[in-house]
Amino acid sequence: MNNKLESKSILLSFSLVIGLFLLGLFIYKGLKTFSDKDCVVTVKGLAEMNMIATSATISLNFAFSGDSLQDLITQTKNKKIALLNYLTNIGYDKNDITINNTDVTDRQKYYEMKWQNNQQVQVKIDRYTISQSLAFQSKDVKTTEDKIAQMKLDLVSKGLTCSITREYIFPELNSIKPQLIAESTKNARIAGEQFANDSQAKLGKIKTASQGQIIIAGQYYYNEEASEKPKEPFIQRARVVSTIVFFLE
Repeated sequence: MNNKLESKSILLSFSLVIGLFLLGLFIYKGLKTFSDKDCVVTVKGLAEMNMIATSATISLNFAFSGDSLQDLITQTKNKKIALLNYLTNIGYDKNDITINNTDVTDRQKYYEMKWQNNQQVQVKIDRYTISQSLAFQSKDVKTTEDKIAQMKLDLVSKGLTCSITREYIFPELNSIKPQLIAESTKNARIAGEQFANDSQAKLGKIKTASQGQIIIAGQYYYNEEASEKPKEPFIQRARVVSTIVFFLE
């Protein structure tokens, strides 16, 4: 009888010890988890990527002004034909050249008031202005600037002076956005791991993350936060900074 009581007493004591041990372990893990939530590190990840233009649209713009609409129409037509001949002679397909609509401005008067010598006087102006433009695309974006410079010299020598403009076509930002975000996240983790190593800790899971605004640097766009903008007009640099908060274990 005494042996049975002793056995039950030992078993009860053992169970109590195990229970207290488990309770203490759970309390410890709970406290540790709670304290770990306050052990975080906030880091920033920078990523930059160059975007190269896929093509360039080159436009040749010219205009005539005067009082005789018929004469202006004839001048415009002749210059358009001369420019088309020039472009085809240097290798551009006529079917690839877009002739934009002719724009006619009629001021419906021959004089306007201007200040001269501290008084208003009537000044003769041309009644009509006709403007026209021809446009084509170039896939070789790296040589576009050189081609335009040569075209300007050629047209001046032929008496076909006109304004030449170009617009580069860049890839959609969404096409590089996933890669840009992945790179910024990777760089943020590298910075977080370095901080954790210096603190003799281990980098944990992400607590919060926020993607900064993607900014563009180039001759068309420039933001003071960006690094040095590309010198080539056919290159733009996309830049993003992601802010990530990691747990430290």
